Amino acid sequence: MQVVFMGTPSFALPSLEKLLAHGHQILGVVTQPDRPRGRGKKIQPPPVKEFALSHGLAVYQPLHVKEPGFLDVLTRLQPEVIIIVAFGQIIPPQIISLPPYGCINLHASLLPKYRGVAPIHRAIINGETKTGVTTMFINEKLDEGDILLQEIIPIREEDNAGTLHDRLAKQGADLLVKTLSLLVQGQLKPQPQDHSQATYAPPLRREDEIIDWSKSAQAIFNHTRGMDPWPGAKTTWDERILKIYRVKINKPEINPELHFLTAHKSLPGQVLTASPDKGLLVQTGEGQVWIMELQPEGGKRLAVQDFLRGNPISANQRLGTKG
Repeated sequence: MQVVFMGTPSFALPSLEKLLAHGHQILGVVTQPDRPRGRGKKIQPPPVKEFALSHGLAVYQPLHVKEPGFLDVLTRLQPEVIIIVAFGQIIPPQIISLPPYGCINLHASLLPKYRGVAPIHRAIINGETKTGVTTMFINEKLDEGDILLQEIIPIREEDNAGTLHDRLAKQGADLLVKTLSLLVQGQLKPQPQDHSQATYAPPLRREDEIIDWSKSAQAIFNHTRGMDPWPGAKTTWDERILKIYRVKINKPEINPELHFLTAHKSLPGQVLTASPDKGLLVQTGEGQVWIMELQPEGGKRLAVQDFLRGNPISANQRLGTKG
């Protein structure tokens, strides 16, 4: 098929690569403008642009897709279908009605659950045990178009936002290619979404990063892995910011020598033990967690043992009480 591809971050790369590998003609790649990224805030191209240029594809970077000049470009290209994967802008009706096979979006959830821009993070943070990918027709509302195909993907206990992102991107690319094949053959029957079952995945805010130690150990486990590797869950220690990347729930039946720690009353965020040989155990609102990996402000990501060798923490100190 003759395709215009619209996408921006690394999540979209497997889809673009898979379309090329299956012989689809990419008439043009539309992505967001170059913007500051990274610690140095240098102007950098989005991942999709870098990939497209390295494969000799035409790249378009309108500030807004509603610009009349950009609509003229799409009209001249005459795509049979427009594919949208994590593009980052709402598609206007003039574009939706342009290609004969419509505008197809790949979304990283089992719609209508987790509509919005952060479905991967939110699913893990909320403790879901499964998610998936959905192909759908774009309409004028956010993630409300008719569903074409879906695939369920389990969320493993060892998953974080990064590992789940990569699995969803890869399996989503396969689903997208399958969708186009069946669409051309006339074998797809679009299904309206059940809007009464919709849930939302709004953008992550700075306050979403902060660990609430009054929550349960399970909730904090889900929170930290849902923020790993980006943006990182945060707490404070001695007026310093710590990013907590990986924790493990303390299980007294596995650690009977630490059972006394679970028996006495401790405050949420209170450090129960902290040493390079034993590790860092913290009280939560219900249960305790071992902090396994963290990053001090201005430093690099470290195993907790390496951090504690240079940063002694006293038992009974409380995390998250200042700053």
